[in-house]
Amino acid sequence: MKETKPQLQNPISQPPAPISILVTGGAGFIGSNFIHYMIKAHPNYIIINLDKLTYAGNLENLKDINRMDAGFKEQDLVGGGFENKIQNLKHQIQYPISDIQQSTRYHFVKGDIANTELVDYIFERFKPNYVVNFAAESHVDRSIENPKIFLETNVIGTQVLLDVAKKHWLASGKWKEGVKFVQISTDEVYGSLGPQGYFTEKTPLDPHSPYSASKAAADLITKAYFDTFDMPINITRCSNNYGPYQFPEKLIPLMINNALHHKKIPVYGDGKQIRDWLYVEDHCRAIDLVMQKGRIGEVYNIGGHNEMENIQIVNKICSILDELYPISKNPTSNMQHPTLKSYKQLISFVADRPGHDRRYGIDATKIHEELGWQPLVDFDEGIKKTVEWYLNNQEWMDRVTSGEYMKYYERMYSWR
Repeated sequence: MKETKPQLQNPISQPPAPISILVTGGAGFIGSNFIHYMIKAHPNYIIINLDKLTYAGNLENLKDINRMDAGFKEQDLVGGGFENKIQNLKHQIQYPISDIQQSTRYHFVKGDIANTELVDYIFERFKPNYVVNFAAESHVDRSIENPKIFLETNVIGTQVLLDVAKKHWLASGKWKEGVKFVQISTDEVYGSLGPQGYFTEKTPLDPHSPYSASKAAADLITKAYFDTFDMPINITRCSNNYGPYQFPEKLIPLMINNALHHKKIPVYGDGKQIRDWLYVEDHCRAIDLVMQKGRIGEVYNIGGHNEMENIQIVNKICSILDELYPISKNPTSNMQHPTLKSYKQLISFVADRPGHDRRYGIDATKIHEELGWQPLVDFDEGIKKTVEWYLNNQEWMDRVTSGEYMKYYERMYSWR
C-alpha cells in the first residue's frame, strides 16, 4: 500500500507580493510631492519613477529619496528574457553612483513615456500594479510658443503608456486583479467659467490653449481604453496646486523669486483672473484615494475651495514676504532699489496672455461623498508654509533658475 504524506493543517501562506507603482513625471512638482507622500504613507510600496528630466524635472526634488535608489545593475538586466534588450536600452537607463545604503523601494529611470520599448521593459522588469501618469508638458505660455511637443508628450506618451499597460495587464480577455491606470489631468480642460457656477465631472470639455487641448485629448484616449477594452482607469482633474518644489515659471514661485531678487512682479491683464488653489499634499492624498478606492472608469474633480483673483494672491505673497523677510534685511536692497519699502511696489501689470481663461472653479462633491476626501490645509496656512519653504530653500531656487540642478543630476547618475 502506497504511503501518503500527511497534509499540513495550517500551511504557511506566502507573503503577498509588494505593490509596485509606476509614477511618470515623478521629478516634477506634483509628481515629486506624490512620491514623497507615498513613501511615507505606504512603507511597503515600491516606486518606479520614469522621468525625461526636461527643464521642469529636477532630481533635487527627490534628493533624500534618491539615496534609496538601488539603481539598475548589469545583472538585473540580464536573464528573464531581457538579454536582447540590453544593448537597445542601455543608453537610456541611468545608474546611480552612491555608496549610501541601498534599497529596492525606489527606482529612477530617465526616459520618455513615448518610448514604447523602454516602457515595455519597465513593465517586464517591475510588473507595476498601478500607473500614475503625471508626465506632461504643462506650461500654457510654452504651449503657445511650441504646441508640437505638448502633443508628443501629453497625447502620444499617454497612448504609449496605456497600450503597454494593456499588453501586460490583459490576458485571455481578463484584466489582472489589483491594477489601474490613473491619468492626472487639470481643470483647464473644461475651459472658462463665468462669474457663477463650478466645473463638475459632467461639464463638457472646452479647452482653450494647446496645453489644455492636449490634456483633454489624453483624457479622452484614456476614457476610450475603458470604453473599448474595459481597462481599469481613473481620471483626476485638479485645480491649481501650490507648495514646495514648484518650478518658478508658475505664478506663486515666480512671484516669490522675482520679489526676492527685486525684479518686476508681472501680473497678466488686470490681475482679476480667478483660480481655485489647492495645497499639493492635499492633492497627493486625493490621488492615493482615487488610485485605491476610486470606481473604475470614473472621473474625479479635486478642488481646494480657495477661489482667489491672481492679484489677491500676489498681494498676499508680498505681505508675507514683508513680514518674514522685509526689504531692509536684504543686503542688496539699498543698492538696487533705495526707495523700495514693500515688495508690492514691484508689481507690474503686463499685456494679457492670448486665450487667457477668466475663471476656474471646481466642484469636488463627488470625491468627498464617495471617498471621504476633503482638503486639510487652508490657503492662509498653505501659502505661508510655501513662502517659508522658498525662503529656506533659496539655493534650490537659484540652481533651478540657473540650470545648476542639471549638474546635480550628472553627479548622481552616469551612463554605462
